[in-house]
Amino acid sequence: MSLTPSTMLPLGTTAPDFTLLDTVSGDMIHLQDQKGARGTVVMFICNHCPFVIHVNEELVRIANDYRVTGFNFIAISSNDVVNYPQDGPDRMNQHADENDYPFPYLYDETQEVARAYNAACTPDFYLFDDRLKLVYRGQLDDSRPGNGIPLTGRSLRESMDALLGNKKVPEPQKPSIGCNIKWK
Repeated sequence: MSLTPSTMLPLGTTAPDFTLLDTVSGDMIHLQDQKGARGTVVMFICNHCPFVIHVNEELVRIANDYRVTGFNFIAISSNDVVNYPQDGPDRMNQHADENDYPFPYLYDETQEVARAYNAACTPDFYLFDDRLKLVYRGQLDDSRPGNGIPLTGRSLRESMDALLGNKKVPEPQKPSIGCNIKWK
């Protein structure tokens, strides 16, 4: 497992558009159709990464807490499934079900979406405002597997709370750390 930090896409970037297969519903999902009234969280995750496994419970908690306030959540897996078959669409569906994901779990087969977002690791988080302008990118919180820091989702939660309160999103923003995206 290689520790890879986020590349920190510039703030203010417009969310790159996409249409991808939702492995949960079987439908094609378009970013514009998933845009939240208050904001949209796009997260790059996968099934097998220990860093994602570590945060799964908090991802579900945050999505459930903030969906009612006008935020939408989209998870995307962009890993090479030839060399990492455990991250394939059939297993993504099963993984989403086992973890009670309250958000679509999209498959980026060509890896074009991950490249457009400059995604580097799993998990990698991007928070866009109601106009799909990037206001936060980086870590969920300071917790990592084995470091003893409890999962709170603090970094992402504070950023969403700032949007809810019409305040500036806190800086500096720390990059996420996780497994590198498995490129083809």
